[in-house]
Amino acid sequence: MAMKVPYFPGCALKDQAAGFERAAMAALRKLGWELEELPRWNCCGTVYSLSSDDLMRHVAPVRNFIRVQELGEGRLVTLCAMCYNTLRRSARFVSGDPERLQRINAFMDEEPDYRGGVEVVHLLQLLRDEIGYEEIEARVERPLYGLKVAPYYGCMLLRPREVGIDDPDRPETMELLCEYLGAEAVNSPHRMECCGAYQTVADPGLARERVAEIVGAAARRRADLIATSCPLCTYNLERYQLSVTPHPIPVLYFTQLLAFALGVPEGELGFEGAAVDPRPVLSQRVGG
Repeated sequence: MAMKVPYFPGCALKDQAAGFERAAMAALRKLGWELEELPRWNCCGTVYSLSSDDLMRHVAPVRNFIRVQELGEGRLVTLCAMCYNTLRRSARFVSGDPERLQRINAFMDEEPDYRGGVEVVHLLQLLRDEIGYEEIEARVERPLYGLKVAPYYGCMLLRPREVGIDDPDRPETMELLCEYLGAEAVNSPHRMECCGAYQTVADPGLARERVAEIVGAAARRRADLIATSCPLCTYNLERYQLSVTPHPIPVLYFTQLLAFALGVPEGELGFEGAAVDPRPVLSQRVGG
């Protein structure tokens, strides 16, 4: 019987990042786990409020925590780096202050009171800490030998330090996952830097500069692919590559690489959604 864990998809994974979710679901099934989508979930708010007294911005995350509480569960897994950051920081914000929690519960008079205590976990943490890299390695059907992957964390998986999934200066979570899948992880110094995020709307030139640095660093290390965990990062890295380099590098979600290595059929991987088709590189390097 599969191990089930409550799962928050977020909005982007139901639209432009659908391949991120499809690959995750398929990969987890191969590993004997099931991501059980949270009933009646709502948008997390996308970004975490930086105002210390902005309780209203935490209502959306707390509603999702109530859904977890109604299931009798104590944790919530998510894939999107921005959703993870927003939800985890809100969980800490309200659970660490009874007065804040009381005020939010009073506002949501048609919801059960949230009691606090829901832990927000990123799928990378679940793979690393509970399933384990050695178990994943044992299930690999299509080793990524010969493939050079540049993991890209961006901002939201690592900062602030108290909610990050790894050391913000020397992360290795994605690197180790790639290596246990058989790939060579490219250690780029730009893997923790911002891609420009929402500045892509206000200042596209800035986003283009950031992407040029990130992709350029990966290219100089001869990366075949860039692996991400954020739909916005993926959008920026894909979009601006086409204007800053004649040889764009395919950008995939880490779940797609994982599912590919575990032998998931191509139709469940979502490769067709990539701006730069990864299949030629995978076929050349891995024989996929």
